[in-house]
Amino acid sequence: MAGTVLLAYYFECTDTFQVHIQGFFCQDGDLMKPYPGTEEESFITPLVLYCVLAATPTAIIFIGEISMYFIKSTRESLIAQEKTILTGECCYLNPLLRRIVRFIGVFAFGLFATDIFVNAGQVVTGHLTPYFLTVCKPNYTSTDCRAHHQFINNGNICTGDLEVIEKARRSFPSKHAALSVYSALYATMYITSTIKTKSSRLAKPVLCLGTLCMAFLTGLNRVSEYRNHCSDVIAGFILGTAVALFLAQEDLWLLTRPGEPHVAHEVNPSQYSDRFLSETEARAVRMSPPFLQSIRLEAHSEGFHSPMT
Repeated sequence: MAGTVLLAYYFECTDTFQVHIQGFFCQDGDLMKPYPGTEEESFITPLVLYCVLAATPTAIIFIGEISMYFIKSTRESLIAQEKTILTGECCYLNPLLRRIVRFIGVFAFGLFATDIFVNAGQVVTGHLTPYFLTVCKPNYTSTDCRAHHQFINNGNICTGDLEVIEKARRSFPSKHAALSVYSALYATMYITSTIKTKSSRLAKPVLCLGTLCMAFLTGLNRVSEYRNHCSDVIAGFILGTAVALFLAQEDLWLLTRPGEPHVAHEVNPSQYSDRFLSETEARAVRMSPPFLQSIRLEAHSEGFHSPMT
């Protein structure tokens, strides 16, 4: 987790990774859209985006886990499920706290991982934004730009602000689209996989579709403001969806799938001598789930006393 956060920091806040300089045509109409201004001037600013996409799933997990814990039938099921998860020989946390930390921790890891994938894609491809030529301000009187079909590989032809040009070279995939759909999809799958309620049949669909709709509108906003191409947004949606599905399959569905507890290892009853177990006890151990086999054998070994003592 620490390495993921550190790598995301280097991508976001340092110049360790240089953006690939991609060529262009001076008369490319797809790159001549008007400059929409800085990200802070966008309808969805980075501060608002990051706060919402981080706070929404966190709040849903907190409220969902606390609500389920105080429902008697659900609480008993959660406690029984958590007892099958080994957290260490010296650390025993409350099942409620353990689940909250696990779900939020996995969500945070996926958020940083998605950010790393997006930044890596932007650095490697150097795909140009729709307003690149507007901020690049190439010298159209130069020899390179006189020919309409001349492909320009020289990055020094731009005369605009270097910092703005650098940001205009990072369009694929769309970071806003990837992070927003990851956050929305993770929250949606958490709601559908763990929260069980019969009081209202529309509460869960409305909440899930609402979060997904906000992510979809975030991507459309990037296209409408000429900050990303449509293909950039689609790629961001695919990337965020892939990360969310992978983590949900490994974390949410594994924990909520009945009859398949998460265990550290399985115990083979045949490794214990039959003289320590009666025939009935040996059969009971073999028919038990893996996580109960170790408990039964340890309990039997502690209660067994050799006749020679």
